[in-house]
Amino acid sequence: MKRIIFSFALILGLVIISSCSKEEYEAYKLVFDDKEFETPDWTESTHAKGAEPDYQEVFNDYEVKRLDFVISKERWQGMLDDMENTYGAFGAGSGRPGLIETEENPIFVPGDVYYQGKQWYRVGLRFKGNSSLQSSWQNGILKLSFKMDFDEFEDEYPQIENQRFYGFKKFSLKNNYADASMMREKVANDIFRKAGVAASHAAFYTLYIDHGDGPAYFGLYTLVEEVDNTVIKTQFSDDDGNVYKPDGTGASFAAGTFTQSEFEKKTNEDEADWTDIKNLFTALHADTRTTIPAVWRNDLEAVFDTETFLRYLAVNTTIQNWDTYGRMTHNYYLYNNPSNNLLTWIPWDNNEAFQSGKNGGSLALNFSDLSTSSWPLIGYLYADPVYKARYDALLLEVINGPFNPNTMSALYTTYANLIEPFATTERSCATFLSSPASFQAAVAALRSHVEARALAVQSYL
Repeated sequence: MKRIIFSFALILGLVIISSCSKEEYEAYKLVFDDKEFETPDWTESTHAKGAEPDYQEVFNDYEVKRLDFVISKERWQGMLDDMENTYGAFGAGSGRPGLIETEENPIFVPGDVYYQGKQWYRVGLRFKGNSSLQSSWQNGILKLSFKMDFDEFEDEYPQIENQRFYGFKKFSLKNNYADASMMREKVANDIFRKAGVAASHAAFYTLYIDHGDGPAYFGLYTLVEEVDNTVIKTQFSDDDGNVYKPDGTGASFAAGTFTQSEFEKKTNEDEADWTDIKNLFTALHADTRTTIPAVWRNDLEAVFDTETFLRYLAVNTTIQNWDTYGRMTHNYYLYNNPSNNLLTWIPWDNNEAFQSGKNGGSLALNFSDLSTSSWPLIGYLYADPVYKARYDALLLEVINGPFNPNTMSALYTTYANLIEPFATTERSCATFLSSPASFQAAVAALRSHVEARALAVQSYL
């Protein structure tokens, strides 16, 4: 498909060139006439597809590493023009109520990535995000999140076929939107994994971008592992199953809301089969839930990994992660694990965790503020005595284990000392900090939060 699109682009380009001035033609060449290059930094362990993901190198917990993007001036301007066409002038404010709805992602452009003295060639780079992307752009903050895909342009540049970054094909490079502590995304993912829930690895990185005038500091970012790439490959015994990224009304699992398009397939896209999702809807809303609960649980557990979901729910509610299922119909994945044929819950996009929240706030531990019919995966399971008892037990595991106040206080101190020099020196045009002091205030708030949540769980139990 990429070859077809690019061939069409070349044909269209030739038509455009035929009517261009000499100056416009030369500018066009600067963008597209870069096919001839060598790859001297390419090694099997750093660039090749066959390399195993090197987590120690890429996701080091106790080091802030640096990435450099080099993007031609013309391509960078194209990225900005694309954003302006979608979201309006940079820094102009929203000027309209609600989010601007668009089904198109920002454009990918090829750029070179440098890390530890090595170069990765013609990497696909684009801005990413939804409300956070719009808000950052409209408020004049150029610290935008990025998607990185190392072989996105392999059809155009055969030299980079199956290019990888230490075994990884793609990443999200997140801008720590509205997070003055700049550590929520990383800490939340770590807690989920320690609690036995598959979740992305994350690490702190600084980003510099050279778009024609030399490298400029774009701030402290969080590099996040992609679910449909290495999370499935390394945290499950079989990576051939369906990966879904739900978004939309149907992603609430409310009765009668299933819509195929709202369960976007990230793997096995050519197989037009959503039977596994439909089976979950059927089992969840079966009449046996109220008439023969044991049969209902048995049928539900035949298609859905309820243990993993309850573990996820215990963590998510304890840490107060509101921007996901229960308040929002997005920010999670489902994986149909071939080893047990169960749909398994995977959390995603946790930068809003560790706070009471917006848009109604985080859910109460007893879900007294939840509409069961609107969010049945939570409401129905919590209403069942067997599942409720398991959820209650898991809450205690969370505060005694991965979210223990003493452990977390020490971790927050370690991370704060590590990242403060990079967080508090961000440029005014590329930061969410109101002042350097707001960083330490946010860290103090995290310490107070974990203490309060441990008390809240104990009170609930």
